[in-house]
Amino acid sequence: MSDHTAATEPAANPFATARQQIDIVADLIGLSPGIRDVLKSPKRELTVNFPVRMDDGSYRVFTGHRVQYNMARGPTKGGIRYHPGVTLDEVRALAAWMTWKCAVVNIPYGGAKGGIVVDPKKLSVGELERMTRRYASEISPIIGPEMDIPAPDVYTDAQTMAWIMDTYSMQKGYSVPGVVTGKPISLGGSEGRGEATGRGCAYVIREAAPHVGIKIHGGTVAVQGFGNAGSVAAKILHDEQGAKIVAVSDTKGGIYHADGLNPHAVEAHKQKTGSVVGFPGAKAISNAELLEVKADVLVPAALENQITGKNADKIAAKLVAEAANGPTLPEADKILFERKVTVLPDVLANAGGVTVSYFEWAQDIQGFYWSLEEVNRRLESVMVRSYKEVHEVAEARHVHNRTAAYVLAIQRVADAIRLRGIYP
Repeated sequence: MSDHTAATEPAANPFATARQQIDIVADLIGLSPGIRDVLKSPKRELTVNFPVRMDDGSYRVFTGHRVQYNMARGPTKGGIRYHPGVTLDEVRALAAWMTWKCAVVNIPYGGAKGGIVVDPKKLSVGELERMTRRYASEISPIIGPEMDIPAPDVYTDAQTMAWIMDTYSMQKGYSVPGVVTGKPISLGGSEGRGEATGRGCAYVIREAAPHVGIKIHGGTVAVQGFGNAGSVAAKILHDEQGAKIVAVSDTKGGIYHADGLNPHAVEAHKQKTGSVVGFPGAKAISNAELLEVKADVLVPAALENQITGKNADKIAAKLVAEAANGPTLPEADKILFERKVTVLPDVLANAGGVTVSYFEWAQDIQGFYWSLEEVNRRLESVMVRSYKEVHEVAEARHVHNRTAAYVLAIQRVADAIRLRGIYP
């Protein structure tokens, strides 16, 4: 799940923001104070401090967290990130947002998140493996295919998941592929998982276009962040929907061509040179300029906090699809809504990743694996239905799509809590 929602200074406490979002929607839908309190509190938090033997024989103690936010709708689901900036409040906020994301696309999961406070770039592969396995051992009492299913996140990948799966399986005495998702395909990973976030985003763009009054075939698209989600979305919009990709960027800068760029040629250039910058025939632009490019669709697929109160009135696109987490600040949402710019929020637009993670888990539990065509067909069905449901709430309540998605998600979780009752 492509989750790059880190706190940027001097940003507000992310968990305070997450709780504020719950309050806004709770007021809107008239939630009782008791249910509101349940929704604002994580169910379970585990912080572990554990030693790891380093390559030079010394020991170093690392701190890791795992937060399970809400289990009313099923086992919890969410990534594990390795980052020096990991804090418990950040993990709490991300676990809350995962809860709403799973509920928006109506898959039977609650939300969770994990992290280790570490700069993984400073560790060898052996040190990373020992740290991962020790962390997996420490959190193993609270994870499992029926309880909590981790996945990759910032600076973790399929190899990290393979180590966690193996560690958990060794403790059980048999293979448990369903304990994590985002695994290598040879260990029970799913076809289509790698491109699921970008593909899901392309599907909701296609569904929203007629409501916004734009045509994707022959229409123009700008993509900020030509990484996993952004490059896949660009290729699918170009290859399958006939869109013209006029601008793309990465951390080093951006490129623009009014007649359109071939995303496959741009990707080949990036693999060769390490960046999209310098692509032959394209004009160099900055990441900030890319956001304001004249295009029908803008896909922010890079970092959070990109569209702000300062630049929201300069966004030329009619449709903004958030392939990244949190690229639009609340004050920008308001400006875009007033300007009749349609935003497809992150909890909807990039939920393709967690949807195919759910498919991977379902395949692991059954020991029955699907073809790529089957995975993509089911993903399309989930994304099309979810867009329709969010759009209907937005129209009925005269709110923007982000509020509509939260209304839908929080109502679903609140209903589950109410129906289950409070034990005992």
